[in-house]
Amino acid sequence: MVKVGHAKFWIDEQQVLNCQFNNSNLDNKLEASFAKLYIEAIETLCDNIARPFLIDLRDSQGTFSSQAANLLAKTPSLVKLRISEAYVVNSINIKLLITSYKRLYDTVTPFEIFNDLNTAKEYSILMKN
Repeated sequence: MVKVGHAKFWIDEQQVLNCQFNNSNLDNKLEASFAKLYIEAIETLCDNIARPFLIDLRDSQGTFSSQAANLLAKTPSLVKLRISEAYVVNSINIKLLITSYKRLYDTVTPFEIFNDLNTAKEYSILMKN
């Protein structure tokens, strides 16, 4: 497991990359400098093996800069490592943020948004196979 700021990253027993964000500050904005640290953590954990990404944003708040969003969407190493993205949310604000991010920055990677962690895991395993 790798911790970076308000985020934790790990590979589970199904070989899915898990990303859990825990930011309760509504005014927090993910900047490019932290996005680069997230990318480094993901690259290290994935070790050049493409995987589904399960991104847990439950109880997380805030937004991201356009530079950070662009880095997360378009960094070549991440593009190669992402099979799919399963987002777990429990607020309409974060759901709208993800939908906007995917529409503006990353229209290529298959994704789904879930309210339930188990269903998101099932989707990730299905996409892996």
